[in-house]
Amino acid sequence: MPREAVELSLNEQTFILQALREGERLDGRGFDSYRALELSFGDEHGFADVKLGQTRVAARISAQVVAPFPDRPFEGIFQVNTELSPMASPAYEAGRPTLNESLISRILEKTVRRSSSVDTESLCLVAGSKCFAVRADIHVLAFDGNLLDAACIALIAALQHFRRPDVTVDGDDVKVWNIKEKEPVKLSLFHHPLCVSFSYYDGGDIILLDATASEEKVREGEVVISMNKYGEICQVAKYGGVTVDAVTLLGRTTVALEKVKYFDSLIQEELANDERKRNVGDLIAELSAVNDR
Repeated sequence: MPREAVELSLNEQTFILQALREGERLDGRGFDSYRALELSFGDEHGFADVKLGQTRVAARISAQVVAPFPDRPFEGIFQVNTELSPMASPAYEAGRPTLNESLISRILEKTVRRSSSVDTESLCLVAGSKCFAVRADIHVLAFDGNLLDAACIALIAALQHFRRPDVTVDGDDVKVWNIKEKEPVKLSLFHHPLCVSFSYYDGGDIILLDATASEEKVREGEVVISMNKYGEICQVAKYGGVTVDAVTLLGRTTVALEKVKYFDSLIQEELANDERKRNVGDLIAELSAVNDR
């Protein structure tokens, strides 16, 4: 793979850093501004497509009935899988996981699974025998920086959009209904955590939100704050050698909360729009009545 495909020249690095010192970004945004964010859903439930500037991420949720883990007999299973391919950037190679891919999967898992966002107990069907295993596949379609924030938005949106098949439990027997026979069921989510990434430059004196790929290549460190719209912090991760002042980090949580509230409102708005498109002639209400009977 050509070295120039993934690295900036010294002149480019110097130009970007000098522009930041003068209070300018190459795309004209403010230091605390995000690029244009677009969210759309697929024809099937559980597919979300997020565009953040030139970065594009798709998330797909699936579920199947399996046996639970022996040490958690009363809980279902939730897993996150991230895939970075050469289609997203020449910096990635097929079949060779990178450190970036591992970090993204780890932070998403901490943000969503370890914060108990998904009610795994509601996925249990027969204790110790059968449960739903929910799998989230994150596919990076195009990369231009801030992959983690876009992936987290896609994941949370897809989880809220997903519908699992309805089931009937009779003793140890479980009947999984076809979506044409019974209306599928929403996942039970306790809260909706989202990630906000901060990039540090010049020893921590310059802090950017939503860094592009070029800006990421010259940064000295990164802090990722995951929280929900209620201001509850789910996790804080720091990467890179630059020192981060505690008081400054505390101030960043206020900025993160503002962005999380905006992301959450956008997700809810797009979910409502998608629901209206699907609910032609009050079809959803009719299916719900069939379920009740």
